[in-house]
Amino acid sequence: MAGLNFRSVRMTKTSILANAERCCVEGRRNFWATIRKDAEKGRTVLFATHYLEEADAYADRIVLLRHGEIVADGTAAEIKSKSAGRTVRATLPDASEPELRAIPGADSVELRGETVLIHSSDSDAVARYLLTSTPARDLEITARGIEEAFLALTGDDKSASASATGAI
Repeated sequence: MAGLNFRSVRMTKTSILANAERCCVEGRRNFWATIRKDAEKGRTVLFATHYLEEADAYADRIVLLRHGEIVADGTAAEIKSKSAGRTVRATLPDASEPELRAIPGADSVELRGETVLIHSSDSDAVARYLLTSTPARDLEITARGIEEAFLALTGDDKSASASATGAI
């Protein structure tokens, strides 16, 4: 694994503390293959990262800290569920932001050209409205991801909820 720029410290026969923040794509793949092999052998791996997608993909357990306090501890699915809601994305020419904000269940609205993103606690109601009351097409409903959960759970109360809903 030559060329990697990461630190790995063997703490005991059963633990590894690792940080692979800066390394090339091939190096990261090799790193993760090695880590998985060690974990399969029963080693505990403590990994600190800012790459939330990697935490989501590889971690059996994630712990989020805010100002030194644990604010969430669980699987990626459990962490994401703490940041409730879904995003409804649709193509809607000439969308009216005030009209979209008035949809029952709409928490926040983003307009990006003909694309609308409605962050919602009731995505079914939003989708139903868009499909029956507007010319919207190409609807997609997605759960909020690990990044949105991270922002909602670790940020300052006002800025975190605004960031998690896209209303910055």
